[in-house]
Amino acid sequence: MAENGAGPVAAAFAAPGRYIQGRGAIQRLGEVLEQLGSSKPLILRDAVVEEIVGDALQGVSGAFYVDFNGECSPEEIDRVAGEARDGGADAVVGIGGGKAIDTAKAVANPAGLPLVVGATIASTDAPTSSLSVIYTEEGEFQEYRFFGRNPDAVIVDTEIVAKAPVRFLVAGIGDGLSTYFEADASSRTRKPAIAGGSPTQAALTLARLCYDTLLEYGLAARLAVEQDAVTPAVERVVEANTLLSGLGFESGGLAAAHSIHNGLTALEGTHDYGHGEKVAFGVISMLMLEERPGPLVEEVVDFCLEVGLPVALEDIGIGDASREDLIKVAELACVEGETIHNEPFEVYPQMVVDAMLAADAFGRQRRAVLEGEAPLPAVAE
Repeated sequence: MAENGAGPVAAAFAAPGRYIQGRGAIQRLGEVLEQLGSSKPLILRDAVVEEIVGDALQGVSGAFYVDFNGECSPEEIDRVAGEARDGGADAVVGIGGGKAIDTAKAVANPAGLPLVVGATIASTDAPTSSLSVIYTEEGEFQEYRFFGRNPDAVIVDTEIVAKAPVRFLVAGIGDGLSTYFEADASSRTRKPAIAGGSPTQAALTLARLCYDTLLEYGLAARLAVEQDAVTPAVERVVEANTLLSGLGFESGGLAAAHSIHNGLTALEGTHDYGHGEKVAFGVISMLMLEERPGPLVEEVVDFCLEVGLPVALEDIGIGDASREDLIKVAELACVEGETIHNEPFEVYPQMVVDAMLAADAFGRQRRAVLEGEAPLPAVAE
């Protein structure tokens, strides 16, 4: 146990009821719903997802379908919740990417309905967690909603994941890349993680395994998915992006990388970039903020360049951002309650601005060096 201002904090670990991953896994949706006692599930998906998994959904008895409008906003959550009530749903199924899944969570949990998640991309660790990330209709981060209950089942069909645009898998790698560093920071303060207690050794071990798996298999998985191929490397990276990262962040804790992501969403130029793409730049900024050793920063930046993740502000659409823009980002990243305050030292906005500028300069320089366009910086005698 550890002490904080409120007294002892017990460790806690949270996980979904079941996790099913593999080629053709979506075919088990009907079986899973039957085991949950559902005879009239609401299935939330969009037109693209319907085209991908429509045949598999035909075998789900008693289901009715609601189209997802694309943003996990309060308005969309209220609309889908109304459809669930009017249709007499006895379970909610969210199929698609992170925003569709988070919307399904925000509908099912307040209503006390069983929840099944079907991930069609491996772009975030949203599928396994007990929280939803809420945005405005314009795509700006608004809040987290915490439910205290994980999905009853998570299904990840790797054949579907492999056929999705490779950018989604790479974005998931960016999100997963943060898991170890944020859990490590949180473990030093022992503040409660989303699971409701201080980080467990299990969560920290899974977070480290996530990082090691991504570095070892990330490039091979990317190359395979570019060919719509499902290989052992793809299976490992999908599991890292989804399960290892999900368990690692929820029970290990978040820190600066995700707070910086949340601040970045305030700049319109970043709206065309995925959650994990912005988180990747947040990771590099976090390493600068924490004064991590140069070789470790190089390892992370070189890996990002290898798999195609952002390493500089221009890579997330804000290469022309002014210092005033970055101050806005930093102030939002440092608001009360943000996870940046899980860092084992006091953080204030100017520190975050400097960390982002240092990350941007390091990323641009490292890219130029690796591409042979610039020499290594000279060191003064």
